[in-house]
Amino acid sequence: MTRDSQMMIAKRAAAELQPHSVVNLGIGIPTLVAKYVESDLVYFHTENGMLGVQELRNEAEFDPSLVNAGKLPISEGIGASYFDSAESFGMIRGGHVDVAVLGALQVDEQGFIANWAIPGKNIMGVGGAMDLLSGAGKVIVTTNHTAKNGDPKIVHTCSYPITSLRKVDMIITELAVFTFEAGKLVLKELMPGVNLAEVREKTEAAFEISEQITAVR
Repeated sequence: MTRDSQMMIAKRAAAELQPHSVVNLGIGIPTLVAKYVESDLVYFHTENGMLGVQELRNEAEFDPSLVNAGKLPISEGIGASYFDSAESFGMIRGGHVDVAVLGALQVDEQGFIANWAIPGKNIMGVGGAMDLLSGAGKVIVTTNHTAKNGDPKIVHTCSYPITSLRKVDMIITELAVFTFEAGKLVLKELMPGVNLAEVREKTEAAFEISEQITAVR
């Protein structure tokens, strides 16, 4: 996936974030979402203990003690607050995070997500994904539509270990936007320059097509 595709996904995800929301951004594409949030009233949360996260805008803001859960340098917004990891996870588990934006290895047609383990391979680990899936009000998945080898990532059933029994609410890829409605995967939008045939070809999961399908602008 190109950097432009990642930015397009992040921009579309940012459009889902409403003012006065507390939002947790996962590792990878989700970290780009903050670039496209225009409101100062969206409050970014990180599992390692900060509310009011902002992007590092210049070198003068760099503080080696300020990092997000992915160990990337961050800055602090006006009124930012700090707390320990236990309290941070208490916020998540207590339902005080409105939206979680997560990456994924696979998402299936029922809405289950696998994003923490590939059998036989070492990856970073689950982090806060299990807790966010259980506690966040809305879960948005931002991911490339296919794996590096071309295999679909939106599948009939996850072949990797699922992260939680909580199902996700929305999937945004470089090809399309899907939501889950009444337990069914529904194609809502096509990304610029993408046609329905390409989405069908690269999506293993069964999905319905919205009567009001639109193009992302």
